[in-house]
Amino acid sequence: MRLAVLSLLAERSMHGYQIIHEIEQRSGGAWKPSPGSVYPTLQLLADEGLIHSETDGGRKTYSLTEEGREAAAASEEWPPQWEGTEHRGPAVRALSKTGMDLAQALAQVGRSGTPEQIRQAEQEIDQVRRRLYAILAQD
Repeated sequence: MRLAVLSLLAERSMHGYQIIHEIEQRSGGAWKPSPGSVYPTLQLLADEGLIHSETDGGRKTYSLTEEGREAAAASEEWPPQWEGTEHRGPAVRALSKTGMDLAQALAQVGRSGTPEQIRQAEQEIDQVRRRLYAILAQD
């Protein structure tokens, strides 16, 4: 989060929701940080003297200080793990939806299942988790 915020503010001043939107856009929708992760990062960077804020029209707009510009220049231009994610956005969103659907099914088993059904569900999920890691291990 820190590197992303510094990289974005090196380009132009922004308010928090602009930062959230820009990260979502640049990651191809693969990651949309919550205000609960962006605003504490902004506060931390301000406490470190890397950014400052100005209130304009009721919104705080954040900019880099000289120290912040130096820190941004010393880091990579954009977090490398987000490079090339634009094409993955729809797939990542579909995968996230599938995960949420699975979580709902697990919650239903937890609420309504017998102890044996809950144990079976745990075993199934453990097998799926292992198969997912095996997919990543393929080349």
